[in-house]
Amino acid sequence: MSIRIKLLLSYTGMLVISLLTFFVGASLFTIAATGDINSFRDFYKVHYQLNPLTEQEENIFLELKYLAKNEPDQLQNAELLADYDFKLKTVRAGLYVRRESNQVFASPTINQPELENSLPPYDLNNNQIRNTFNIGERFYAYAKFDFKFSDGAKGSVFVIRERSPFGEVIRKLLPILVFLLLGVIVIANVLLYRWITRSVVKPLDLLRNSAENIKEGNLDFELHLQTKDEIGQLNEAFENMRKRLQESVRLRLADEESRKELISNISHDLRTPITNIKGYIEGIRDGVADTPEKMDKYVNIIYSKAVDLDMLVDELFLYSKLDLKQVPFTFEHVDIVQFLDDCIDELHYDLEKKGITIQWNQRTAEAILVIADLEKIKRTVLNIIGNSQKYMDKPEKIICVSVQADADWATIEIKDNGIGIPQEAIPHLFERFYRVEQSRNSSTGGSGLGLSIARQIIEGHGGTIWVESKHGVGTSLFFTLKRTHKQ
Repeated sequence: MSIRIKLLLSYTGMLVISLLTFFVGASLFTIAATGDINSFRDFYKVHYQLNPLTEQEENIFLELKYLAKNEPDQLQNAELLADYDFKLKTVRAGLYVRRESNQVFASPTINQPELENSLPPYDLNNNQIRNTFNIGERFYAYAKFDFKFSDGAKGSVFVIRERSPFGEVIRKLLPILVFLLLGVIVIANVLLYRWITRSVVKPLDLLRNSAENIKEGNLDFELHLQTKDEIGQLNEAFENMRKRLQESVRLRLADEESRKELISNISHDLRTPITNIKGYIEGIRDGVADTPEKMDKYVNIIYSKAVDLDMLVDELFLYSKLDLKQVPFTFEHVDIVQFLDDCIDELHYDLEKKGITIQWNQRTAEAILVIADLEKIKRTVLNIIGNSQKYMDKPEKIICVSVQADADWATIEIKDNGIGIPQEAIPHLFERFYRVEQSRNSSTGGSGLGLSIARQIIEGHGGTIWVESKHGVGTSLFFTLKRTHKQ
């Protein structure tokens, strides 16, 4: 069963219950207003005509009416009138008889001095024998019969009952109030049903359409959140799911593109040394290396290309393990200043042969303790410096090292005065296989994995790594390590 049908049935049930409650309340209200449960049905005669008397009062009135028609002079008998008044008193009504403009009998129950002036004039045709009147704020209902005495004098007999003013108003307005309240209840329920339908069914239809879009593979839409209720929360959760799916698809497509590029780059970088090795081996087989000097040259080149190939495979293997979080880190407390001293000493002679000077830019005298895996940090420093020395074009080639520290972090800077990096290339430097020089010529660069491996290592330490560069001036590469104050 759909939610729309359930809502319709629930609000129909609410409407029926509201109507039943209203009718029961109206019945109790009427009884409370009149104070007489027997008078309840008197309020609902055919076509809601006014019937002021109860059944007992009506019987007494009919007897008096019979006397007025057949024995009118009996209505001047004080004892008989007192007897009828006693009967009426037991049902909380009163008797009044007049002759011309004179009072013949007035029930003590009424006890109203202005009663005579409030009674209707004579109407011997008796066109209206039942009605109400009020004296001040007190309301009375009556039944009367006008007649003539035997001597021709006009007379009237009244059976009068005091009514609650509130009960009279309700009695007259109740049919209007019934239809008015019925209309209000129906309209309120229709508006409530429409509101609930718009606030529940419409958002659910929107969710259904969104699910259909996702099923068809379309994620380029947006759910507009309008409410903060349960449906709104469901919309929000669905929208977050859509965004994650869209991001997942985007990442999958990017990974697929990256995978294709990775395969292409690996194929190129592996093919180049393999092709060179094959070429020199074919030269040896064909007898091109016909002298010991040429043979030594060919063998040395083959060995060099094999070393390059081994280094590339090693870097691929390390990057893959770092990317899969399969490389364990062995952290220890290290004086980063002393560690960089050792690195500078180790690299000094090899770089000096290439005309490159490596030195401190600003060495602090005090020890700066950090938490680090020495082997991997050394691999990071070597990758950064190895990357720097390939792009140095100045007559005086210099690489400077410096350390800055605050309470929580130590920041290491390795700066060179090389050719610099174009600004548009900086965001891509840490991507795997990325090289500023897109031809991937082995004479102008490495595999493109050095900085990617450096980023993986530094992030494994909980730090960050970034580059600042000015094209034609030089490049500074920074990375941070978490400080420790324990010896």
